[in-house]
Amino acid sequence: MDTEKNSEAKAARMPESKGKDKGKAVDWADPPVVFTKATPVPLPGQRWKKGVAIADFVLRLGAIGAAMGSAANMGTNEEQLPFFTQFLQFHAQWNVFPMFQFFVVANGVVSGYVVLSLPFSLVCIFRPQAVAPRFLLVTLDMVMMALVTAAAASSAAIVYLAHNGSQDANWMAICQQYTQFCSNASQAVVTSFLAATFLTCLIFLSTLALKRNRE
Repeated sequence: MDTEKNSEAKAARMPESKGKDKGKAVDWADPPVVFTKATPVPLPGQRWKKGVAIADFVLRLGAIGAAMGSAANMGTNEEQLPFFTQFLQFHAQWNVFPMFQFFVVANGVVSGYVVLSLPFSLVCIFRPQAVAPRFLLVTLDMVMMALVTAAAASSAAIVYLAHNGSQDANWMAICQQYTQFCSNASQAVVTSFLAATFLTCLIFLSTLALKRNRE
């Protein structure tokens, strides 16, 4: 009888305990762990060096266009006057002047060098900390800047004499007759000085980047 009473008492308590525990979730499992890959944040110095490398590449494209354009403009420069005699023909051509020959060769060499330097400039974009390519570029840029400046300066002297002449040397100005020839020569000289300006900016940027790499 006691056993029956105990079982009945347990059965009577069971709905009450279920009612109390209803709606409660017991979770003995550990919370899930989520692993996230940390993305490296570039430092301000690295962003600055990469920006300098991109500017270097853009300036090299400008130097290619300026040097190649000046060489092509001067290398095709000639003009023939419509009037001539039986023994004399009035014809002006760039290869008659040694300074213009030097000008065409120098600008052609500079444009070819800058084209070959583009892969090294790309290396500096993807590896801003690289020192060896930057040092090589700044050294060769100085040589090419001196070359193109000398060519542009010597040709500018010839263009000046062609426009103004020289009373002391009794040289007459020929640009009054050869207008197209002098105009093309002047444009080529100005474009060559523009290429020298691009190279000067490249030297400044490369020197600044090398200085920051040492710090």
